[in-house]
Amino acid sequence: MREWPWYSYVLIALIILGIFYFLHYKPKNEELNSIREERIKTEAEIVKLRAQKEKMDKIEEEIETMKRTLVELETIIPQKEEISDILRKIQQLAWDSRLNIEKFVPKEDIDKDFYIEKPINIEITGNYHNLAIFFDRLSNFSRLYNIEDFTIKALREQSEVSTISAASTASTYIFKEAVPEEEESGQNKSGKQQ
Repeated sequence: MREWPWYSYVLIALIILGIFYFLHYKPKNEELNSIREERIKTEAEIVKLRAQKEKMDKIEEEIETMKRTLVELETIIPQKEEISDILRKIQQLAWDSRLNIEKFVPKEDIDKDFYIEKPINIEITGNYHNLAIFFDRLSNFSRLYNIEDFTIKALREQSEVSTISAASTASTYIFKEAVPEEEESGQNKSGKQQ
């Protein structure tokens, strides 16, 4: 080997470098490029997922806000199951205000788009001051009430406790839950099939 010309050493070195390149460097370089491409794709996916997470966080905040609003609205407009309790509370407010309930007649429900109006004819006797206390307490009540067709008359036979008679229609409201369209169409179809 000592007698070989210098270019044969260069040729052997090039052969060794070529073998190293094709057997070790090129496969590792391809693997490295593949890993880089995968990393770029993963980073792009992470950016997309972060953007989606931010959207989801905003949506969750909106849902929480809507839930709080719903709870507040449910205290103002009760569910149907609660209406008997509300009627008793109105009667109790009248008694606490020292008014005599002469007539307390719930009328037929009035069906609206999203709620049901529950009118109640009320006739009470007492004095003007106690009537004002009753309406003040009713206005501070957590439920929504409207007083309509309000009239006050002086009693023919007055006493210290009872000087006036008042008649009105108190209306409270009941939230009407929407029936899902699938359920409605299913009922319509079943009705047609019978």
